[in-house]
Amino acid sequence: MIAGRGAYSQASAGPKKAAGKSLATGTWRASLLRAEGHPIVFNFELAYEKEQPVIYILNASERLEVRNIRRKGDSVWIDLPFFESAFFLQLQKDGTLKGDWRKGTTKDISVMPFVAVPHQQDRFSAGAAPVAQLSGKWAMTILRPDGSARPAIAQFEQKGAKLTGTILAPSGDYRYLDGIVRGDSLFLSTFDGSHAYVFTARIHSTDSIDGGRFYAGPTHLEKFSASRNEQAVLPLDGIGVYLKPDAPRLNFRFPDLEGRMVGITDERFRNKVVVIQLMGSWCPNCMDETNFLSAYYKKHKARGLEVVSLAYEYSTDSSRYMKSLRKFQQRFQVTYPMLITGVTSSDSLRTEKTLPQLTPIKVFPSTVFVGKDGQIKKVHSGFFGPATGEAYTNYVAEFEATINQLLAE
Repeated sequence: MIAGRGAYSQASAGPKKAAGKSLATGTWRASLLRAEGHPIVFNFELAYEKEQPVIYILNASERLEVRNIRRKGDSVWIDLPFFESAFFLQLQKDGTLKGDWRKGTTKDISVMPFVAVPHQQDRFSAGAAPVAQLSGKWAMTILRPDGSARPAIAQFEQKGAKLTGTILAPSGDYRYLDGIVRGDSLFLSTFDGSHAYVFTARIHSTDSIDGGRFYAGPTHLEKFSASRNEQAVLPLDGIGVYLKPDAPRLNFRFPDLEGRMVGITDERFRNKVVVIQLMGSWCPNCMDETNFLSAYYKKHKARGLEVVSLAYEYSTDSSRYMKSLRKFQQRFQVTYPMLITGVTSSDSLRTEKTLPQLTPIKVFPSTVFVGKDGQIKKVHSGFFGPATGEAYTNYVAEFEATINQLLAE
């Protein structure tokens, strides 16, 4: 059965504080509170390094480090090192933290009530032994609020009651999911500063999952079902971006984060293979791609490779997007240009205004490969990150094969 609020483990009494510290060290259980009563839960670890608090957000094998933590009296402010995302909290007498999570959106700032309890190892409360082993690949059907269906693939790994994995959609993946199987029910969640998700479902049989609920952010809810299918494949035709027939050469020019104008016809790109990343600092899959591209560029730049990012942000307000983009630049030590298009991700004419040589950009990130002759050779839509395992390995292999081929021409 699908459990509501009662599925989430309850706080234990009496948090123990590290000597001389007001914030308890160790593992915390955090809850983002939705009005209908299904909180989005996750865990984080808090430690002190050189007397400064450090938080690690835990999702399966991932540990997202957070160091920008400020304290004044009982007030605690945590600015996440990615996205337009921060916590505004107050330390309670019992050692818990309460307040709000605030995240930038296409319209304004989304606010969710937040509470975190120290010394809580469990993400979800334990219970009856699992009725099935769910490890493997599952073909999913997710129903949007309007009733239309969209395809996805779930990849699960189950060890005892522990369940981890990810969900792949045509545009990208939902990153690292972490949870449990309890009796005939599964519970998974993730939080990375942008994604704030919980999945619950009933295990109908060893090969069938139904009654699924996908809770996202403050209000979003979708239903889903899944069937075991090791040969499941995602349809990708709907997200493709292509070079228009007889399109002229690329000729864009936009400011970088320092206000310097950078264009594709500049000397640094001449006779080079150029990877153009179409991204936004609001996008979790863009975060994973930026991490990959930053490291790849440093390793292969000397071979004649250049990378440049074109940012399509939630807002045209520079006070918002500059801070968010700099987080990406600093977090992943990006040394290639990150350019500000000045066009929002939701602008229906975003492609015509920035890259009119292409058919409409469907998803972020998308990647444009340009040969030494300045011509577009390939466009790839979406990104499957390291949480997807084989899909990520295949992406990296395809990326490297494309680069090697273009460098050899």
